[in-house]
Amino acid sequence: MSSWTRWHGPAMARLWGFCWLVVGFWRSALACPQSCKCSASRIWCGDPSPGIVAFPRLEPNSADPENITEIFIANQKRLEIINEGDVEAYVGLRNLTIVDSGLKFVAYKAFLRNSNLQHINFTRNKLTSLSRKHFRHLDLSELILVGNPFTCSCDIMWIKTLQEIKSSPETQDLYCLNESSKNIPLANLQIPNCGLPSASLAAVNLTVEEGKSITLSCSVAGDPLPNMYWDVRNLVSKHMNETSQTQGSLRITNISADDSGKQISCVAENLVGEDQDSVNLTVHFAPTITFLESPTSDHHWCIPFTVKGNPKPALQWFYNGAILNESKYICTKIHVTNHTEYHGCLQLDNPTHMNNGDYTLIAQNEYGKDERQVSAHFMGWPGDIDGDNPDYLGGIYEDWTTTSDTTNRSSETPSTVADKTGREHLSVYAVVVIASVVGFCLLVMLFLLKLARHSKFGMKDFSWFGFGKVKSRQGVGPASVISNDDDSASPLHHISNGSNTPSSSEGGPDAVIIGMTKIPVIENPQYFGITNSQLKPDTWPRGSPKTA
Repeated sequence: MSSWTRWHGPAMARLWGFCWLVVGFWRSALACPQSCKCSASRIWCGDPSPGIVAFPRLEPNSADPENITEIFIANQKRLEIINEGDVEAYVGLRNLTIVDSGLKFVAYKAFLRNSNLQHINFTRNKLTSLSRKHFRHLDLSELILVGNPFTCSCDIMWIKTLQEIKSSPETQDLYCLNESSKNIPLANLQIPNCGLPSASLAAVNLTVEEGKSITLSCSVAGDPLPNMYWDVRNLVSKHMNETSQTQGSLRITNISADDSGKQISCVAENLVGEDQDSVNLTVHFAPTITFLESPTSDHHWCIPFTVKGNPKPALQWFYNGAILNESKYICTKIHVTNHTEYHGCLQLDNPTHMNNGDYTLIAQNEYGKDERQVSAHFMGWPGDIDGDNPDYLGGIYEDWTTTSDTTNRSSETPSTVADKTGREHLSVYAVVVIASVVGFCLLVMLFLLKLARHSKFGMKDFSWFGFGKVKSRQGVGPASVISNDDDSASPLHHISNGSNTPSSSEGGPDAVIIGMTKIPVIENPQYFGITNSQLKPDTWPRGSPKTA
């Protein structure tokens, strides 16, 4: 049990991984041809005995030939031919080396599927001729052909031209055998009637309206006489061509807008090399809004869109039927331009419920126009749980916008709404705050006036913020004395002790301080001297009640 536990878990996983690795190498070894060694990305054939007689191929379903990036072959004297299908399985091949072997012939389409080839080395083989057609579709950084017994002919003049074009310091010392079997440096080879061809198109720039048809003409020249063909691999529109020995024409019908910006080439090719002349096709067409979606929130709110058109269409936004005048808060941004296609968005900076509504995009150029609409909801309305527009704001909304004719674009000047909404909702908030403050102040004033009214009609012990306390002197008489009841609490207590305050002895105890002046109060002794006996009934006013 302990042994099973020891081999269970990570240890068992490592064991299984090692086993699969061994099986993988074993399968590769079984698939590898005799006299060769194979790995996951490399085939190496260097053992001359017994050697190989054909280009090495891995057995199907036993390995992954597309993972092979390098093939090295050396000392294989019986390897003479590379056929069309020998190399096509190695689509990931980058380096091909065949040295010190018996290679004599390479098929024209041998490397047709090996577009990743970058380095080819055919040093010291038996090649007497090699056509440029083998390599014209490849982007080779190195082609080494040293030590081959080339025959001096026009067929290898392309190699000389290639050497002159590269003009690198590592120029190869290439030779060819003339009719006298004498080695001649390839750099000095001169062969009459063997030169590069030329091609010429009549048109330089081509502009046409969508749906129309055009015809292009091309002429070629060269010795040897070149072949002519049209390179229209990326063309979508229907086309047909006619060629003769030195002249050719290409007719394109019902031209599609998708072909705008495409390049059309006339190519002339012979043994020495090739030449081509090209023209850019420009297609004018009416705009099309291919994409318009609801707003998304990122750094800013964005209503994304994609518009196609050539010439570049003018863009105009409408908000709920009214023209949307753009500003720094609401504006159109084009982020990506792809020839005739424009990707962008209507950017809104901090939109609110005032910006909810229908947004319409109109794209227009001289060939036509297109329009699409999308509904946008940025924020719910205040006090509305569902976020819908309240009915009581319908009248207000009509004052903000003026509906205009989006099709005919009438001459009436519609009001601009969306660029004012940012300021308007701030104004609403400011008005609410000011109204609240004014209302509060009015309530305070009413309260104070009510208090003052109560004090006027005999409110006892009423104090106006601690000053001028009023008291009734009951038991003394009808007269009232206005004084500071509590000198320690009244602010006038400190002033009364100053040098300008009248002396407390002036005027006697019955005095009133008004302002900073103490005025004495003199009582009428007759008022308090009247007795009940003096108050006779016959002195009462007529109609007054009588006491028993």
